[in-house]
Amino acid sequence: MEDRKTNGIGYITGRWPLDPAKSTIVFIHGAGGSSAFWAAQVQGLVARINTVALDLPGHGRSGGNGKTKIEDYVQAVIDFIKQVDMPTPIPCGLSMGGAITQQLLLDCQGQFKAGILISTGARLKVAPAIFEAIENDYNGFVDMVGKLAASKKTDPGLVLLFKDELAGCKPEITHGDFQACNRFNIIERLSSIGTPVLVMSAQDDKLTPPKYADVLEKTIKNAARAHIMNAGHVVPIEKPAEVNRAIMEFLDRNGL
Repeated sequence: MEDRKTNGIGYITGRWPLDPAKSTIVFIHGAGGSSAFWAAQVQGLVARINTVALDLPGHGRSGGNGKTKIEDYVQAVIDFIKQVDMPTPIPCGLSMGGAITQQLLLDCQGQFKAGILISTGARLKVAPAIFEAIENDYNGFVDMVGKLAASKKTDPGLVLLFKDELAGCKPEITHGDFQACNRFNIIERLSSIGTPVLVMSAQDDKLTPPKYADVLEKTIKNAARAHIMNAGHVVPIEKPAEVNRAIMEFLDRNGL
């Protein structure tokens, strides 16, 4: 796995240069996160497909400012894809990253052959208590989200990276991310997504419960579902083997 930076955007990749004969999954992290969240996917899938995980503006090793609208993050991802000359990109996002992926599939019809949505929904309403916690007790907020993000059956040690990344993000950037989530609502447009989409949910997800994925699966015309047991919101780090297997099966079924 290699750490790289292009035009101020940090990212990790399973191989460089990217293989022009293969598609590329571009992994998009959630609110307050970074590319490090996807290490198990970037490493675990590289034999099958190009893998790239970026730090959104203001996150991880990326410069610039965080955004307060999903559409602004969408533009940042589009610019990044062009700058690294990414062959056949397939966006894969978790939570806020899933919102960005949905918006990409809606606003850039025909530019993406598929998409992957993990622990996300077509609407991401945020409770006022979340904003209050970020503003008044950021460390307490990190502890709270850390407890909610994983299944009780998950080894707490596996979630430390997620908590460390969230703790290292500036509170104002995390606040902006949750504002972007709170504003996001594409339920009425969801049926317009025509590309193949993998919808992945987890049994013990308290932040985006499986019922969110039910709506995605039923409304997106060409959706496939993967439901991971004994895992929570951060399923890619809780159950990396199961997540990677579901992604590879989806790629194989769709000839990607």
